[in-house]
Amino acid sequence: MAFKTPRGTNDILPEDQAYWSYVWGTAEQVAASFGFGRIDTPMFEDTSLFRHGVGEETDIVEKEMYSFDDLGGDNITLKPEGTAPVCRAYIQHGMSNLPQPVRLFYENPHFRYERPQAGRVRQHHQFGVEIIGDPSPQVDAEIIELGWTYLSSLGLKNLSLKINSIGDGACRPTYLELLNAHLEHYEDSLCDDHRKRYKVNPLRVLDCKKPGCQSVSVNAPASVDHLCDDCREHFELLKGTLDDLVAAGALIPYTVDNRLVRGLDYYNRTVFEFEPADVKGQSTILAGGRYDPLIEILGGKPTPGIGFGSGVERVILNLKAQGIEVPEARTLDLICVHIGDNARRRLVTLAATLRAAGKSVIVAPEGRSMKSQMRYANNSGARYALILGDRDLEQGEATLRPLIGDGKEVQVGLDAAVIAAEMV
Repeated sequence: MAFKTPRGTNDILPEDQAYWSYVWGTAEQVAASFGFGRIDTPMFEDTSLFRHGVGEETDIVEKEMYSFDDLGGDNITLKPEGTAPVCRAYIQHGMSNLPQPVRLFYENPHFRYERPQAGRVRQHHQFGVEIIGDPSPQVDAEIIELGWTYLSSLGLKNLSLKINSIGDGACRPTYLELLNAHLEHYEDSLCDDHRKRYKVNPLRVLDCKKPGCQSVSVNAPASVDHLCDDCREHFELLKGTLDDLVAAGALIPYTVDNRLVRGLDYYNRTVFEFEPADVKGQSTILAGGRYDPLIEILGGKPTPGIGFGSGVERVILNLKAQGIEVPEARTLDLICVHIGDNARRRLVTLAATLRAAGKSVIVAPEGRSMKSQMRYANNSGARYALILGDRDLEQGEATLRPLIGDGKEVQVGLDAAVIAAEMV
């Protein structure tokens, strides 16, 4: 075959659509239950939005963005992540004038040039939420609770929750100096990428999955041991609120992971992630944190924010791995089987009337024998077949035959309401 999906992309075939509908539907229901409104931002943005917001020294900006000049000469980038575009929209549309905080959720495709592997593709889909305009640790806890509610509502089990605080502009510089001094001592053990640039972005070493960097990060200074008073108080209040949620049964227990960071420059203070206990490699299925500097970086007034993103492909992998059954996509109600040209013409209009009444109906392909049409009907998964021949048309009746279950076929008049009533 000459043409295939580009590397790192996938077709979502009909047999998988039930999983996607289930995940998207659950996401929307949970977001609504927490008072979030939907936002959709463009699939591409000005490249400078991500260079300024995400950070010049990040893997995303240096290696992974799909950027190009359009026909008008503007440099644009397919959206690699969702938070910066939402914050751009917050500034552009004057959302700071709305009652604060503003609660937003989105369901978007994102694009990153990465080495494809299980759970990591170049076009991936994400459910994300953002709360903009409230700096309190209680809001951080609420976002984490929302993440758990979403995952548990899907039926996922055996998950772990990790949290950390990476400080802010007041205390992080001192911590980064200590971390750099530690990494410099073990420079030869770092992977090639981080050996070249750990002094610019040392936090990324803690997140690196390569053995050399992992061995170095085990004994690295912990950010929570070097927080300023404000960040320490914020983190303690967060943990206290999470403890209350755990005691109330609204959240699973958490652990503080000193190596947990986020790969984007705009994060500060709270970071967190959920991952399955028994999945290796690219296992995180929901991750996020606080990004108080981002709105100001993008040109707005200083405004706190926090959110998370959850990769749908990884969630579906885990649903399948845990054997979780999802609701089937809507079953086709009826296939119209015809014997003769006049019968087919009548069924075409009858099918249209039934569809207008809310039934899912198709007419079997033209030019096939009744036996072939019935084989087609049985393979379609339809609940019923409506069989009409030219002779039946003269008598004003058709045969309604159940294709699922043990019901008996009946004769029905050629009236859409009567036929719909028979399809229980």
